[in-house]
Amino acid sequence: MSTVEKSGTFKLGSRSVKRLGYGAMQLAGKGVFGPPRDRHEAIAVLREAVESGVDHIDTSDFYGPHVTNQIIREALHPYRDDLVIVTKVGALRGSDASWKPAFSKEELRAAIHSNLKNLGLDVIEVVNLRAMFDVHGPAEGSLEAPLTVLAELQQQGLIRHIGLSNATAKQVDDGRRITEIVCVQNQYNLANRGDDPLIDKLAAEGTAYVPFFPLGGFSPLQSSTLSDVATRLNATPLQVALAWLLKRAPNILLIPGTSSRGHLRENLAVADIELSTDVMAQLDGIAAAKGA
Repeated sequence: MSTVEKSGTFKLGSRSVKRLGYGAMQLAGKGVFGPPRDRHEAIAVLREAVESGVDHIDTSDFYGPHVTNQIIREALHPYRDDLVIVTKVGALRGSDASWKPAFSKEELRAAIHSNLKNLGLDVIEVVNLRAMFDVHGPAEGSLEAPLTVLAELQQQGLIRHIGLSNATAKQVDDGRRITEIVCVQNQYNLANRGDDPLIDKLAAEGTAYVPFFPLGGFSPLQSSTLSDVATRLNATPLQVALAWLLKRAPNILLIPGTSSRGHLRENLAVADIELSTDVMAQLDGIAAAKGA
């Protein structure tokens, strides 16, 4: 059994994927803008990820823009039958690398067709709508209009399933009145646990939750606690943070990203890390100390 297989599986739309996936954001240049420093290494990372058993890749055509999708196609097309590629829409990149909302019908349709073209697909397995009411985190606002557009494209056969990113619990509930929501992708980690109730609710319903920024928002004090645990386990702080996420809830799917094969191997090794009850309690204390 490979390390990736040890992570277990969970349902993502109509497919079952291993809980250790790969996020392609870091394949673009600095600030997720422009080409990578080493395109050859980016292609090698993708190929090794899939060869290691990864069957879930998270991407978007606004990474680069277009860069990561084009690299994915170059590296992996024609795709393995078991590979699930998930993309995001709802944003555009300015010429200054800024992030701008792109919620209109014309922008969303163009985004879907651009993803299809650059990935070399006839249909996208899962499309996440990125809520852009606040670039830095979830904020309330109606997603009815853009979700309706995506539901229409789903009916046309261009999208199989729809998810939400950077979304509030209310937006998830409201979205389900328009279409099935098969996953939620938000920032969540040891120090930022505002989505705890949402994760538990989604787990009970059999819906995937995909956290990003597994070390985002840590203070030096919190990092010290994590580092102490990592040292005892002969692991890196990031590995421990990812292992905690795997144990936190069965519906959590990980998409750690990297542009190096060495770092990829470290990420995929987290399924081998055993966290005792005492260690979990110590790690849970990071959020308590922050007051999350």
